[in-house]
Amino acid sequence: MTTRAKLPAALTIAGSDSSGGAGIQADLKTFTVLGVYGASVLTALTAQNTRGVSAIFPVPPSFVAQQIDAVASDLNIVATKTGMLGDRGTVLAVAEGVQRHNLHPLVVDPVMVATSGDMLLAPGAVSAVRDELLPLADLLTPNLAEAATLLGGEIACSEAEMEAQGRALVILGAKAVLMKGGHASGDEAIDILVQANAPAMRIAHPRVATRNTHGTGCTLSAAIAAHLARGLPLPDAARAAKEVVYAALVAGADIVVGEGAGPVDHLYAIGRTQKLEPR
Repeated sequence: MTTRAKLPAALTIAGSDSSGGAGIQADLKTFTVLGVYGASVLTALTAQNTRGVSAIFPVPPSFVAQQIDAVASDLNIVATKTGMLGDRGTVLAVAEGVQRHNLHPLVVDPVMVATSGDMLLAPGAVSAVRDELLPLADLLTPNLAEAATLLGGEIACSEAEMEAQGRALVILGAKAVLMKGGHASGDEAIDILVQANAPAMRIAHPRVATRNTHGTGCTLSAAIAAHLARGLPLPDAARAAKEVVYAALVAGADIVVGEGAGPVDHLYAIGRTQKLEPR
């Protein structure tokens, strides 16, 4: 008799990007490339392309909760990530769902602003992320502006300040914080992983000269969740995920998708994009 086992799955709780470069589309592509079964809970629909977000249609928090219950009561969820949550009600629904179904390890990407500059989190929801969701995070992945907003302070301007803000966010309840320095200046894109009672870990790659950076944050957090789902310890998962984003940036640097800030090449590992002929 054949023994049947439930397939492990990673879950993304995030908004939809109609252009396919960020949000749940980026997350599911990343899960797939890294060999992880992906499930999704939609928090919002966006009318979006590479030039910006023209409209947002929020999913009611009650339906977000129903999606979480449906997926978590059936699938074997072994890692979860959150992305765009939109408003306070949705943040609270997600936090309650995480606790109700013990959706850990949990990677929280506190998405506030799109690459285009469009706001994706209502100002009144920032406190809900800080007070309700951050304490549940096994890993928080803010960029420098998001970290400053959560702390009510200034944007970090040095690696020492990045580490200090990461430790401040750990004090607020996150088990670990990956401070993302991709929007800073310099020849390297430097991230700092901060964990309680451990030395900070510096993760750096050469900065890629490209306008195609749409979806980098979503891709990084999804890659970390995927590697956690596959059993890697957090420091190894963070390093491996950074490699994924760097490779996707390099592979997508010269590809044209739309007229604005194009996406990274999520599917670089299967060689799909590179085989296309110019039209």
